[in-house]
Amino acid sequence: MHAAGIVLHPRRDSAPAVEAILGWATNRGVEILGIKDEIQRLRCEATPVTAEELGRRADLVVSLGGDGTMLRAMRLADGEKAPVLGVNLGKLGFLAEVDVPDLPAALSAIDARDFSVEPRLAIDAEFPGHRVTAFNDIAVVRIPGEGSARVAVHVAGQPFVSYASDAVIVATPTGSTAYSFSAGGPITSPSVEALLVTPASPHSAYNRGVVLSVNDEVELDLLPSSGRLAVEVDGMVAGYLEPGQRVSLRGRAAAARVVRLGMTTFYQRARRKLNLTDSAELA
Repeated sequence: MHAAGIVLHPRRDSAPAVEAILGWATNRGVEILGIKDEIQRLRCEATPVTAEELGRRADLVVSLGGDGTMLRAMRLADGEKAPVLGVNLGKLGFLAEVDVPDLPAALSAIDARDFSVEPRLAIDAEFPGHRVTAFNDIAVVRIPGEGSARVAVHVAGQPFVSYASDAVIVATPTGSTAYSFSAGGPITSPSVEALLVTPASPHSAYNRGVVLSVNDEVELDLLPSSGRLAVEVDGMVAGYLEPGQRVSLRGRAAAARVVRLGMTTFYQRARRKLNLTDSAELA
């Protein structure tokens, strides 16, 4: 390994984790890369680079933060060689693999190649004036005062279902435990390659979500009766749509890779994060 990149949470204290990474790197002759604007506040010995250069040069990307930081690190590693190791700072996240006290052992395991990589699906989308990529979800969302989201879903070029709702969410399995889950969508293993379409607060005749093949091209058409909608990409507003406009979406398998050390499974993390209990236990 020649270089590793670090991606930092904008507010949480990442100094102890960065110190551990720098100590590991010094002993192995590994160059540590950091995004210039992020590492300035730490005054650490990482090499300042642009976000694009970090993704291109790194052999490993280490995300220090929560799920949002991890998603950003995955976008930097999109299409590049580096897998992403998630280090949790603070509350439990779905995507992070280790907590800070476990970081030295995790880096030693990576040295020994005692880890696996888990490919993660991305969604590429186009709408007027924009091309975007999400690892969790892309949603068209009602703007207060602008009317409901009235959206026709087309699959493989054919009309399939229409929703009247507060939002329509197209999620990856990674994003199945985020916005889609809160809207009533299923929990889906990240090993499944599928797109999940879920309406939020639907008030149309058909109110169920659908699971589509990753090979299906999906189009969301705003009906003439729809209000103006915001397009959210991994929870951030990327633009707006007017009635009559369209979002075209396609899944892309193995867009990024996540380091797994076998410490916990997806189902253990989901059970803890979502505080799941068996219905029989409540009887």
